[in-house]
Amino acid sequence: MSFEDKTIICTECGTEFTHSAEDQARYAERGFTNEPKRCRECRDKRKSQQGRGRGQRESYDVVCAECGANTTVPFKPTSGRPVYCRDCYRAKQ
Repeated sequence: MSFEDKTIICTECGTEFTHSAEDQARYAERGFTNEPKRCRECRDKRKSQQGRGRGQRESYDVVCAECGANTTVPFKPTSGRPVYCRDCYRAKQ
């Protein structure tokens, strides 16, 4: 299937942008059926704003049960269960 460059108008800012033949081929390869609606700048801006609504992930300071190193983990530790630093966790797997 051959593709040709298309000019599309961004729904966010109204500017014209080119949906290149390379990008169209990449979209088809990944199974995307819809064309992009936003220019690169608006897509990047939207992506950066999406993470803000979720809030920061909470992290907890703990001491590794194996080596005694101070580390942080992205979950609240349960009492009575060991928590490991990254290196010790990988070694146990």
